[in-house]
Amino acid sequence: MKKELIHKLHKSFEDCAHQNEGVEYWLARELQELLGYAQWRNFELVIDKAKIACATAEQTVSDHFADVSKMVGIGSQAERPVDDIALTRYACYLIAQNGDPRKDAIAFAMTYFAVQTRKQELIEARIAETERLQAREKLTLSQKELSGVLFERGIDSQGFGRILSKGDAALFGGLSTQTMKTRLAVPDNRPLADFLPTITIKAKDFANEITNTQVKQQDLRGEVPITQEHVKNNRDVRKLLTDRHIVPEQLPPAEDAKKLERRLKSEAKKLPRQTRKLGGKA
Repeated sequence: MKKELIHKLHKSFEDCAHQNEGVEYWLARELQELLGYAQWRNFELVIDKAKIACATAEQTVSDHFADVSKMVGIGSQAERPVDDIALTRYACYLIAQNGDPRKDAIAFAMTYFAVQTRKQELIEARIAETERLQAREKLTLSQKELSGVLFERGIDSQGFGRILSKGDAALFGGLSTQTMKTRLAVPDNRPLADFLPTITIKAKDFANEITNTQVKQQDLRGEVPITQEHVKNNRDVRKLLTDRHIVPEQLPPAEDAKKLERRLKSEAKKLPRQTRKLGGKA
């Protein structure tokens, strides 16, 4: 996510925060607009799912979702009451979790409400960590898809491993997967991708996607032609990076993806305990 967009979203979410006797909260109808829901009835469905998640986490729903009403203008200086819901940071986090993470506003909200501090630079760092985990998951999926396509064309698991290894060598300037694992101090029983930075993970995934498409379009069969295709695609992706002065084998290792995932999940579990309750707000 671009820094400019993060800054814009950060300001919007900050501007909509309310305070009541030291308790921070957001109003559901304002959050609806921030998250890009055009109709209230659709947003209510997301809120209902969030309430279920709250109860499942053994939290008191009314502590985080408090029914309120506010007066809104209807023209000619007349007003009428409209039902609304005051939401704690934890409630907002659960709502974002049940939204579409492909939307920038939803992806931002999941991190914004998970991070206790409002400092933008910490939110930016957390979003970058989340995007890395998403990229790692996508790489796993593209490898599984490619493995299935190649299996249909007579490539067994050992052959698939050789193809991936030669693709790695093409991406990393001739360095083998094992050499890269040694260089980055990756344990022998762990995949290299768990310790790669986001851009390299995405590079591997992109090369997989191209190979997958080309194998199908050209109806490639046999280990040799498929290996040649995969090596070519990784070389092309490498050139795209090196032309922009990004050399994959020279990038430093990133935090172990498994440890990162556990850390983010642990922080999310602490959120309801750290969030001040709405209590008797009505």
